[in-house]
Amino acid sequence: MTGSDRANSAGDDLRAALLRAMGESGGGLAAVTRLARLALESLPIDGASVSLMADTGNRETLYTSDDVIAEIENRQFGLGEGPCFEAFETRRPVLIADLDSPDGARWPIFAAERGERIAAVYAFPLVTGATCLGVVALYRARPGWLSTADLAVTLRIIDAVTVALLEMGAEHRTAPWTDLPANHPHIHQATGMLIAAFQMPAQHALARLRGYAFSTGRPLAEVADDLVTRRLDPHDLDQC
Repeated sequence: MTGSDRANSAGDDLRAALLRAMGESGGGLAAVTRLARLALESLPIDGASVSLMADTGNRETLYTSDDVIAEIENRQFGLGEGPCFEAFETRRPVLIADLDSPDGARWPIFAAERGERIAAVYAFPLVTGATCLGVVALYRARPGWLSTADLAVTLRIIDAVTVALLEMGAEHRTAPWTDLPANHPHIHQATGMLIAAFQMPAQHALARLRGYAFSTGRPLAEVADDLVTRRLDPHDLDQC
């Protein structure tokens, strides 16, 4: 078999795997999960996540491969910086083969918070036309690049995830994120409380909430929960 024949065969196998992931799952969130797991099986990565984003302050995680990746995703949301946010804002893939390199230093707080659990990250925006639906992030425990072949596989999976999200939105006749249970309901509620208390825009309210969480060394969701349950008053955030 020639090199071209092997490439064609590999392409056919991937296409069949993508169709199975889309078809056997029944669509929707199940399809997204199957496609993310296919990425873990097909690529030299150690973790993956899929997030929907309406904007940088409205983000819902649909899938994380394990507890470490879930914590890293929550850290990004809490800090408001990291590869997923950059991929969403620029509408371009963010490929960092070594987070200890100067490329990884552009997110200094995220770099400090991630510890040694991940060494490389590849974040891909889920773009359709002028709209970005969210981000797929792939993680490795050791530094290294994805090969050209690996990138080709990744892009096929990214396209399939985008299609799954669009089909989910079309089924509900709405944007895909509006029909999902919020992963951070208290964060949204706490942001609303700060808006009401200080008459500030939503973006500033979320920034104040994040700033307080970071300065006190507490998870954002925990601070939000304290606000919603009245263990913390909105004006307490000005005292730190």
